[in-house]
Amino acid sequence: MTFANPLPGSLQNGGRFPAGPAAENPGLDAFVALCGEAAWAARLADIGNRAQAGSLTGRAAQQRHALELALARLSGRRALTRPSVAERRVCAFAEEAVRLADSLPEGPRARLRDQLLAGLTGESTLIPLFHLLRTAGLLREAGFTIAFTGLAEGTPHDLLVEREGATAAVVCETVSAEEGRPVHRGDWYALVDRITPELQAWLAAHPGRYLLKMTLPDGISGPDQLTLLHQRISEMLAAERRQDLGGAGSQAVLKLDPLMLAGTQASDQAGGLLARLRAQFGPEAHLAVTTGGSGSVFVMAARAGRENEVAAAVARRLGQAAEARLSGALPGIVAVFLEDLDRTEWRGLRDRLDLEGAVRRFLTSGPARRVVAVTCASRFEMFGASPPDAAEGAELRFRNPGHPAAKVAALAPGILSSM
Repeated sequence: MTFANPLPGSLQNGGRFPAGPAAENPGLDAFVALCGEAAWAARLADIGNRAQAGSLTGRAAQQRHALELALARLSGRRALTRPSVAERRVCAFAEEAVRLADSLPEGPRARLRDQLLAGLTGESTLIPLFHLLRTAGLLREAGFTIAFTGLAEGTPHDLLVEREGATAAVVCETVSAEEGRPVHRGDWYALVDRITPELQAWLAAHPGRYLLKMTLPDGISGPDQLTLLHQRISEMLAAERRQDLGGAGSQAVLKLDPLMLAGTQASDQAGGLLARLRAQFGPEAHLAVTTGGSGSVFVMAARAGRENEVAAAVARRLGQAAEARLSGALPGIVAVFLEDLDRTEWRGLRDRLDLEGAVRRFLTSGPARRVVAVTCASRFEMFGASPPDAAEGAELRFRNPGHPAAKVAALAPGILSSM
């Protein structure tokens, strides 16, 4: 199982904030103080406990919380070590949060700190706050003046931006790609971690090369479905059955066959075998390889009964945000940050025009009457990855041609379509 590095070291310096010094940055001390030293230390300890070496869920936790881990590394870095461009950008966002806090009166500052603490709790991250700061920075760079009205006044929208007499309300939304996956990756990783010891013991008693294909029409979403699927696999292997068609209330189909894959050798390492499996089963399949002695291999390959609908999940969130957070009194811009994506998935959404199609269909809907433009970005744009990993420019932007403000020249830098 491979994971995309969300903070790659070889990045273009296309940052929207100052790159920062080449060595340890004292501004991080102020950021930790803003979070609260006890809360920050507790968060790092929690991530450390969950990011256990050798488990897929641990590696996923490292990826999800890469931003916090990068800040922790930077805060302890000394002058002999030069941070990467991506790390300097992370540091710059943290410094921007401190500057924003210093500019706010006591009440709004407390709201900002509440957002920080929420991002340091459970499965949450600092990404939504950094997305807000980045969105404000991009619009400021485009010539807009920025007011953080969400923090300062508690408005439903996050920002009020103005340029040459024209004003717009900006809403920042963070959407997890998991919302569009019938088989949640987090649940798949948990299943693989849970069943791997059993598979290793089974391979020791049944040497060979096996492929367990799972068709999951209902997907996997939650501990109950995960536990049921785990139980079915265990019982199937214990009974030495070759298939399990499921019973009442379950449509999942499990089939165990010899692993017959063109070009594979008994000496193949798991990484090379995964690449061949990916080529055969496609980008949306969930794959795992367990190895045993004497070249024994047990592959699990799972697919949902329908394709991923990540772009549709973005469109759903756009509708919800437009209705709940924009009044229609001002032109609205919805800035979407798409989380929990790998490089291949993000490129596919763009290359196949899935995201563009979903957004443009949304712009023809009723709630879109309040929206003059939609922007979309991911970690790859936030941290300056080069195309094709990242989209050209800082974000994808789609203007709503049906909105009365679509042709207002003063708004053009923030609303004109990028593609």
